[in-house]
Amino acid sequence: MTPPSITLIPSSTTTTIPPTPLKPPPSVQQPLPPLEAKFFNRRNAVVWLSLIAPLTHPASALSFGISGPKEWLRDQKKKTAKYLLAPIEASRNILRYANLLLTRTEPEFGEKELEEVQSLLRSAARDCVPQERNSFVQFQSKSGVEVCTFQLVVKNASSLLPDKDPVKLAAEAKLIDLIRSFASLSDMANEFDVQVASNRQKVANALMDTVTCLDNFEQGVKECLEV
Repeated sequence: MTPPSITLIPSSTTTTIPPTPLKPPPSVQQPLPPLEAKFFNRRNAVVWLSLIAPLTHPASALSFGISGPKEWLRDQKKKTAKYLLAPIEASRNILRYANLLLTRTEPEFGEKELEEVQSLLRSAARDCVPQERNSFVQFQSKSGVEVCTFQLVVKNASSLLPDKDPVKLAAEAKLIDLIRSFASLSDMANEFDVQVASNRQKVANALMDTVTCLDNFEQGVKECLEV
């Protein structure tokens, strides 16, 4: 007798378990956290930018294999423009406050106010007037370190421009005008008897002329940055 044949019917409840995908090994090196702008004060931001200025030259960018280096670097400069312009805005605010002190009525202006005005003018000049520098800054200057903040600003803003570029030359000329204006203002504040109302008004007028030079310088820097 022939044994009955058995037909296997596949079960509809059979579950197919997919293979577990292989996971790549975890990366050993973690990405560096982004630099926070809040850790840079106005002066440090300018000094930091001056230190990286050689790396922002197109030739340096090419050595790192960056495509379109000049355009890329120009965009980076635009992104950091607010830090580069911050010392200019700070000096303008200082000068405006000094002007408020100078325009006080005569009984309110004494030796204390005079010393405060002179201190404010030195601060606003950002170490760009040689005779107003302290001994440490003088030492730095003699050792070849650039201490004039406004010089650092224009140097960084124009680092992608050729030496004879008219925009760069215009910004440098405005820098010279600004330093001369600060020097003249400092001389007046130190030599004039500003407790006399008429002399005080002369210093206030010179101060506002310096603010105008500062505005012109800022515009020159912005033109270098194309912002």
